[in-house]
Amino acid sequence: MTLPAPWIEGRVVRHTHWTHALRSITVACDPIEFEAGQFTRVGLMVDGEVLARAYSFVNAPGEANCEFYYVIVPGGPLTARLAILEAGDAILISRQPAGFLVMSEVPDVSGEAPGTTGGQGTLWLLSTGTGMGPFLSILATGEPWRRFSTVVLAHGVRHLAELSYGERILALKSGHGPQFRYVPLLTRDPVLSLQGALVGRIPDALSSGVLEQASGVQLAAASSRVMLCGNPGMVTETVAALIDRGMKKHRRRDPGQILLENYW
Repeated sequence: MTLPAPWIEGRVVRHTHWTHALRSITVACDPIEFEAGQFTRVGLMVDGEVLARAYSFVNAPGEANCEFYYVIVPGGPLTARLAILEAGDAILISRQPAGFLVMSEVPDVSGEAPGTTGGQGTLWLLSTGTGMGPFLSILATGEPWRRFSTVVLAHGVRHLAELSYGERILALKSGHGPQFRYVPLLTRDPVLSLQGALVGRIPDALSSGVLEQASGVQLAAASSRVMLCGNPGMVTETVAALIDRGMKKHRRRDPGQILLENYW
């Protein structure tokens, strides 16, 4: 079967079940050029047509396999089909990545030139649910570590079991030491068993100062750049809280401190 452009066929290598609804799928396919933080469309052939939706790359550019982090949507025509895929099954991936939640769009702090070891200021990566996926891709590259002296990853979920990719988080802590700060937040589970976890939502933790206290870093316009990815409610409320601190959304013609992407 000849696939319509820009689709290529891959094969499932691994299908990780974090919870009943939260999954990661790893796919072997021909190389796809993209920038860490971008997304592409992933799909299946259904009744002679491609059924697809956009998912961010979890893997870094240049890695052998592609990886996507997704949640099964009740009644969703695609995710219900993705959920039953096993190793060796075919899956379609678009060769046309997109998105601007990437390091090349993030302005430097105090004019620090990229490539300087340690950099200056703090890069804040604030995510909910599967919105952590593109940040894992970014953190697997060298650029955030060269450009910023501190990198904070906050991940908000409902339940403890949804704090996935624990091994990868531990590897980042081991590889980057105090340069990397990880702050998990839970809205529905007690956190007695998880050291350093906060109770509540990211916008509230930001407004109250608890997020800064937990990370040990001040979030200020002069020294911080913030990337947001997650549910629209979190993104909207967090942007409002950041604007109250004197920040603004980044535009190429009008540089700011905030970059965002709505992603469930």
